[in-house]
Amino acid sequence: MTDPLPAASAHGRFLAFGEVMLRLSPPGRELLMQSPRLDMWVAGAEANVATQLARLGHDVGLATRVPDNDLGRGAIATLRGHGVDVSHVQSGGDRMGLYFVTSGAGLRATEVIYDRAWSSFAEAPAEGWDWDAILDGVDRLHLSGITPALGPVPARSAVAAAEAASARGIAVSFDGNWRGKLWARWDSDPRAILTRIVAHADLLFGNYRDIALLLGRDDVDGGGADRELHAAEAAFAAFPRLRTIASTTRTVDHVDLNHLSARIDTRDGHARTDAVALAGIVDRIGGGDAFAAGVIHALRFGADPAGAAQTGLALAALKHSLPGDASLFRQADIDAFLAGGLDVRR
Repeated sequence: MTDPLPAASAHGRFLAFGEVMLRLSPPGRELLMQSPRLDMWVAGAEANVATQLARLGHDVGLATRVPDNDLGRGAIATLRGHGVDVSHVQSGGDRMGLYFVTSGAGLRATEVIYDRAWSSFAEAPAEGWDWDAILDGVDRLHLSGITPALGPVPARSAVAAAEAASARGIAVSFDGNWRGKLWARWDSDPRAILTRIVAHADLLFGNYRDIALLLGRDDVDGGGADRELHAAEAAFAAFPRLRTIASTTRTVDHVDLNHLSARIDTRDGHARTDAVALAGIVDRIGGGDAFAAGVIHALRFGADPAGAAQTGLALAALKHSLPGDASLFRQADIDAFLAGGLDVRR
């Protein structure tokens, strides 16, 4: 167990760049269209990371584009309410990106349907982002592989963001977030595009499969328990700027019982947590974003790899208890989880 981290303070500023969407889900464990009701949450991988960091007290902003209608304005109001700086949110385009999640149950898997083609963000011109203004005062930019998967224009925007940050000495974190359905919609070259972004990253969220894709190799897993180590060593050799790789391993007994562990690899070694049992899962969507926020949060305060892995795992595990996409926890919740306290907190 590690010592509790202090509450975040105002030193350092984070910026996330990516699409804000709306998630629509049938209530409870119903099938889509089983009844004429849908629950709605603000969603998006980068927005999820920004939201959780803001809830932990960090100075964090989001650059995105939403339509000038009730959907776009409502989404931005929600993010602002969580403490995210939305001053670099553009208004334009015709539609909000949507996606539908039908929660699984027992041996029925959760299903996702995307409805985000031609969204306001996906149609935003790559030349329309003023990186001098957007990155002013920022010391970490967070990106994910979802943005370049949306199409050739968002791909150019993501690459430009990484290059602009790197040129200004700003650290870049990148979450692979592989979305095969999105890449398949256009004549894409995922490896070439993602490699250009990761070349500027010091912090990568991804496992051995993500690294194999980036390197175009099927011989980096090493087999067995060493596969993450072999993949990390290959990634460090391929990307000189890369300093830290964070990943999780999940085993699924059924939808309501998963086991999750976390790992941090650095150029000097690695740390791995024990697996925790996630029973009675409410919603696993957004767990990876919560993990990313936890690792970034811990590293901000100088946590060692073991501490960063534990903090990331704590938020990822807690997210499974919460409906919707975003993790909304505070430092006290992390501390309580790490202390093993499950009694009622009065």
